[in-house]
Amino acid sequence: MNMSTLKESLPESAENNDRVKELKAFEETKSGVKGLVDSGISKIPKIFIRPHDELANESNHVRSNIQVPIIDLRGFKTDDDHRKKIINDLKQASKDCGFFQVLNHGIPLSVLDGMIDGIRRFHEQDAEIKKEFYSRDRIKKVKYASNIDLYRSSAANWRDTLTISLLVSDRVEPDELPEVCRSSTIEYIDQVTKLGELLFELLAEALDLKREHLVAMGCGGGRTFVCHYYPACPEPELTMGTSKHTDPAFLTILLQDQIGGLQVLKNNQWIDVQPLAGSLVVNIGDLLQIISNDEFKSAEHRVVANRVGPRISTACFFTGIVVPPKIYGPIEELITEENPPIYKDFTVSDYISKFFSKAIDKSSLDDFKLQV
Repeated sequence: MNMSTLKESLPESAENNDRVKELKAFEETKSGVKGLVDSGISKIPKIFIRPHDELANESNHVRSNIQVPIIDLRGFKTDDDHRKKIINDLKQASKDCGFFQVLNHGIPLSVLDGMIDGIRRFHEQDAEIKKEFYSRDRIKKVKYASNIDLYRSSAANWRDTLTISLLVSDRVEPDELPEVCRSSTIEYIDQVTKLGELLFELLAEALDLKREHLVAMGCGGGRTFVCHYYPACPEPELTMGTSKHTDPAFLTILLQDQIGGLQVLKNNQWIDVQPLAGSLVVNIGDLLQIISNDEFKSAEHRVVANRVGPRISTACFFTGIVVPPKIYGPIEELITEENPPIYKDFTVSDYISKFFSKAIDKSSLDDFKLQV
């Protein structure tokens, strides 16, 4: 290494060391982003500031007034013509942008509001009680932390998260959940699981498969609930609530409050997914893009930081069967000579491990493509 190269590398190395120290100091508080806000900060810490080139690149993306499709599920059981329209609308939305909102989905508004309120109560309870759940152990069923990729990302995100993982076990015992949100969470998990099964049936038909095909594959077999809390941010233009990413799941059902901030990328334009009272946001995940052989699209999306808050949301990731290991791949019925398989076979564990090995803004889809 010549002297000029050494000089160039030293500041970066020192800067990286300082960053790791700052990350560790933040981690050791176990108070998350909310702890920073509660301390009265007026400037965000350096670890949350996005890289200069990333901030500069914002001007290359146009903001759009387009809305994601809104699909009314009312009458899908009793009206065959309306069911066909729903399936066609789902097909177009899943092919076009991978995002849509559903109305009249069957989950009572009281259950949705109860879940949002329960997550708020968890994150706003006494910090010492909340710390009992703090963990980065991926195997742990119920845990609280801030930023799953804290040590791998270029900038930390402005949010804290309660995670409930049902990847290995199909159910969570009531006493495993925080008392402050226990009953509302159990009710929501039950209701959204049923909705997921319905959506998999409709999406199977949208792929011209038998209604039960995706359910029989176990696409809804594992679930992970991530319950986000985005505090108000004093400098939202410098950071993100959640960096752009795609979901390592077959399907995601998102419950969000009325503050907004979710955006989906389509044709290089960021589209605001406007909150709609009583609705749920649904998006195609990476694994459904793979097994549909690119028929359905897993779109990049993100959450912008906001001076107003907290924003509260709960995403249910339907991740498929993890234990015992099950092999997934492009669905045989969708493969032809003209439409050969694009992706190799995989297990959910393989895909999720790849996702957790890097920053969330680095998609793993390309890693599972067949070599041409």
